[in-house]
Amino acid sequence: MPTSRGFEEMWRDLAPVGRSAVSGGYFRQPWSSAEGELRAWFAAECERRGLTVETDGIGNQVAWWEPDPLVEEGAPRPSRDPGVLAGSHLDSVLDGGAYDGPLGVVSALAAIDVLRDRGFAPSRPLGIGVFVEEEGSRFGRACLGSRLVTGATTWEQARELRDRDGVFLADAVVDAGLDPSAGLLSLDRVGTFVELHVEQGRDLVDRDVAVGLASEIWPHGRWRFDFAGQANHAGTTRMEDRHDPMLTYAMTALAANKQARLAGQRATFGRVAVEPNGTNAVPSLVTAWLDARASSDGALAELVASIERQAEDRAGRDGTTLTLTAESVSGSVAFDADLAARLAGLHGWPVIPTQAGHDAGILSDAGIPTAMVFVRNPTGVSHSPDEHAETADCLAGVEALADVLAELTSAPS
Repeated sequence: MPTSRGFEEMWRDLAPVGRSAVSGGYFRQPWSSAEGELRAWFAAECERRGLTVETDGIGNQVAWWEPDPLVEEGAPRPSRDPGVLAGSHLDSVLDGGAYDGPLGVVSALAAIDVLRDRGFAPSRPLGIGVFVEEEGSRFGRACLGSRLVTGATTWEQARELRDRDGVFLADAVVDAGLDPSAGLLSLDRVGTFVELHVEQGRDLVDRDVAVGLASEIWPHGRWRFDFAGQANHAGTTRMEDRHDPMLTYAMTALAANKQARLAGQRATFGRVAVEPNGTNAVPSLVTAWLDARASSDGALAELVASIERQAEDRAGRDGTTLTLTAESVSGSVAFDADLAARLAGLHGWPVIPTQAGHDAGILSDAGIPTAMVFVRNPTGVSHSPDEHAETADCLAGVEALADVLAELTSAPS
C-alpha cells in the first residue's frame, strides 16, 4: 500500500537524526544541527509533494496544498476560504523518544498522500505546520514557537532567554542560519488546527482502541526554586552549624510528591543545579525546577502554593532562603467541543483529556478552533527512549487524520 510504504520510509529517514548511540534516545534541541537537518528534511518532503514551504525568521515552517483556483473573468483566483492546518513539532526533550512531535508531522505528510490516493481535492487550503521549541528543552519556555506566532510571547521577551550554556536565544537563532528580522509566520489564513500526537499515557490502551481525540489540556507550568544557603567544608562543619540548601530542596521534593499524590495531581522536580557542585562542600545554592499539572487552574494554584508553604517552613528551620519564580505557566485548555464531537462521530473515537502541553493548546487559546488526534502508546511511556507506538496504530492514525482533514476541507453539501 502506498500509505504504509510512504509513512515507513519517512520514519526510517528520521530515525538516525539526533539519536544517541549510547541511550538510543533523541537530542533534537532547537537551533541545533540535528534540528536544522530536520527542517531541511521537512522542506524536501513538502517539495516532493508540490507544496511550497515557508520558513519564518526563527524556524517555524508551513506548507500549503492549495485547492484548484477558481476562474474569474478568465483569470485564476486563489481561495479566500480559511484553511485547515495540520502538524506538530520536530524537537525533542533531552534524551527523548522518537514519537513525541515527529509522529504528527510525518502523519500529516502521509495523510496528504492518502487523500491524493483517494482522488480527494480539498475545497479550502490544507497546510502542514512545524513549530519550533515546543518542548522548551533548551530555553525553558514550552511551545515557544507557537507562542511567538500567536503573540502570547513577544520576540523582545524571548530573545533575552538563555540556555544552560548562557547562549542568548537571539544568538542561537542567528547561529542556526536564520534571520529573526525576517518576521514570524502569519496564522491569518488558519481557520482550524489539527495536531496528531502519540498519547502520553494509557487511556487508549485501557480502552483497547488505536485512536482517540482530545477534550482538554490540564493547566500546567514550570517554577524555579532557588534555595540559598552557606557554602562550607563538608568535613569540618558540624551538622548543627550548617545552612544547607540541599536539605531544604530534598524536603521540598518529597513534599511536592506527597501533595500531588494526595490531590490526585502531578508534581515533578526533574532538573537540579548545584553551586559550587563539589563533593566535599556544603552547597551555597540549589536551583530546582518544578513541573506541576492539575485538573483545574484553581487546583494547580493550590498545589504550587502548598509546596511553597512547606518549602518556606523548612527553609526557616535550615537557615536557608527560598526565592520562587514562575517561568512558564499555561492555563487550562478546553478544545472545541462541537468540533471534537463532529470528528469523533466519524468512527466513534473516544474523547479523552491530556495532562501534556501541546502547540494545539496555544492555538486554541488564540481563538483558532482546534482538535487533537491521539495514537495509542502501548506502555504509556513518553519523554524517554522507551516511548513507542506500533506501526499498525501509526497507520491507523494516518487514516484517521486523513478522514479528519477530508471532513474539514470538503465543500459544504
